[in-house]
Amino acid sequence: MARSPTKSLERGSKPGRINSVLTTLGCEIAQDIIPIGATLPPEPELEARFGVGRGVIREAIKTLAAKGMVSVRPRYGTHVLPRRDWSLLDRDVLGWLVGGGEPDRDLLMAIQEVRLIIEPAAAALAATRSTKQDRLRIEAALVGMETSHDQESAIKADKAFHLAILDATHNPVLQGFRGAIDTILSAVFLVAVGSPGWFEDNLPNHAAAARAISAGDAKKAKTAMEQVLGYTQFKLSKRRATATPEGITRVSTATAKKRKRKPHVS
Repeated sequence: MARSPTKSLERGSKPGRINSVLTTLGCEIAQDIIPIGATLPPEPELEARFGVGRGVIREAIKTLAAKGMVSVRPRYGTHVLPRRDWSLLDRDVLGWLVGGGEPDRDLLMAIQEVRLIIEPAAAALAATRSTKQDRLRIEAALVGMETSHDQESAIKADKAFHLAILDATHNPVLQGFRGAIDTILSAVFLVAVGSPGWFEDNLPNHAAAARAISAGDAKKAKTAMEQVLGYTQFKLSKRRATATPEGITRVSTATAKKRKRKPHVS
């Protein structure tokens, strides 16, 4: 008897099943449900738990190993490795680490340190390499931040701003950090936006970075981005992680009018 299309869809494709197993195990390892040093259950147990075949389990574990989270040794099993071995800039790994609702504050501060190394230098490069189209993208993202009506649109615009600057470097290695920066920003926003005034008060620093990039002033662009990140780091240091951000409010009409200006492009 032929299998019904509905049931086949419910079972999902093999890549989908692999991703489901990978995500579940990755989250459990990242959230310390399966602690560092622990041995993963043997393949037959995982097959029974997830209702999948051996090939799916092996592919998921192979991917975890490629991300540095586990080591696989014949006859010794699969062991969770120390966090220092994990590919912490991998988008999946970062997502698993910060996606549990309560991002670890020490991890977030470490992430901010990495941002302070990467993003000011990226802003400086963008000032010397950006095209007119790059600068328009940066400006459009800034305007989106200034005119946002809700938390979702504000965060979307803020992400677009930082990612547009990375793209404006025209450095393929820096552009390769896009996924990591996107995930990092999600984690930072989850915590920092709960601080009153955090979003609106940091807008002038973003605007200064955009102006410096448009003017081709690498030094000022670097300094402005350091101020953007320094402000966020200060806010993070004053708060505990929370899963219920409520701090982004609509920019006041008076403030929006005050900040309204022509696009800074050359």
